[in-house]
Amino acid sequence: MFYRHYTNAVSQASKTAAWWFVVVGLLLIGFGMLVWVLKEIFALLAAALFFVVGFFCGVTGIKIYVAQRQIDKISEGGADGYRKNVRIRMEEDIDL
Repeated sequence: MFYRHYTNAVSQASKTAAWWFVVVGLLLIGFGMLVWVLKEIFALLAAALFFVVGFFCGVTGIKIYVAQRQIDKISEGGADGYRKNVRIRMEEDIDL
């Protein structure tokens, strides 16, 4: 008598995983062949991608730096640093 330690669901999951490994492997082989054949185009695309991402990272870094400087100026100004030219007036004659 043969005794199984796994169910049909485990067998189906294994087959599905194996199928996805085959598909991903074939896609990677195809992409590798394209890169090998079209080296110059992919090099230009990679360079353009790095340039754009580097530009946006630099701009974001500058924005964070400027925002932090403004926060530092506000905190150095004391409790009233964030209320430039603002005065709060309250009426004293409140009828209850």
